Amino acid sequence: MATAGCGTRAAEGAGEKAAGVVDHSEAILAALTRAGDRADDIGSAQVEMTTELGLGGAPIAMDGTYSWGDGYAYDVQMDTKASQMQTLQDDPTIRTLFVDGAYYYDVDPQSSGPLAGKEWMKVDASAMLGEQGAQALSGSSGSSGSPTASLKGLKYADDVDDLGTETVDGKHTTHYRATIDESRMGRFKDALGDQSGILGSVTGGVNSISVDIWVGDDDLPVRILQTMGAMKVTIDFEKFGATTEVKAPPAAQTGDLTEAIKEAGAAQ
Repeated sequence: MATAGCGTRAAEGAGEKAAGVVDHSEAILAALTRAGDRADDIGSAQVEMTTELGLGGAPIAMDGTYSWGDGYAYDVQMDTKASQMQTLQDDPTIRTLFVDGAYYYDVDPQSSGPLAGKEWMKVDASAMLGEQGAQALSGSSGSSGSPTASLKGLKYADDVDDLGTETVDGKHTTHYRATIDESRMGRFKDALGDQSGILGSVTGGVNSISVDIWVGDDDLPVRILQTMGAMKVTIDFEKFGATTEVKAPPAAQTGDLTEAIKEAGAAQ
């Protein structure tokens, strides 16, 4: 009877510990859900983003505004060399827009060809992402392409943790970490609306995705770090809301290279 009593108490203790872990995980996921929902409601942000591809090249930096409340759009400055646009732009940075389902690059006017005398180069998203990927970004809500989109998939994380408080960009934050293992990666991608297969192309052979999120006292993300194998994407949110509307450049100043890029892709 004494042995049975000890076994019962041990089982009860294990059950209480497991319940505590579940409660802790649920509290973390609730905090991350609030951060994602608040960002979605605001619909725009001033952002600094750095992408490290882990291939020995320079990180690709993007600094500007993103909006996703009524279709996905951005207006950013990118590193010209890292984005491989130095043949079309002499400045160290190149202004890049995404609006109405197309990319626009502020290039130097060329002496001949479709960019002769033009200030902007246009490429439809379908030439870069395929038809399904373009449709995913051009829907009535562009939240699947927002810098906070990864928060939507964290409900599929198999491991979440609260790493305590930290000061990031001068703001008091709580640091959370979520890990998505290989068995749940498909559902994570589906939650992001990754119809173009972009995530699939960068996560091939990757066993897990790690997402670190620093959430401020206002329940908004301050920084997100996504690690997918050797690839890392760091997103710092300078402010939310009150951003300028992103508008396409005048057609007369734009040269459209969509068909040329599609033909080049088909030839390859």
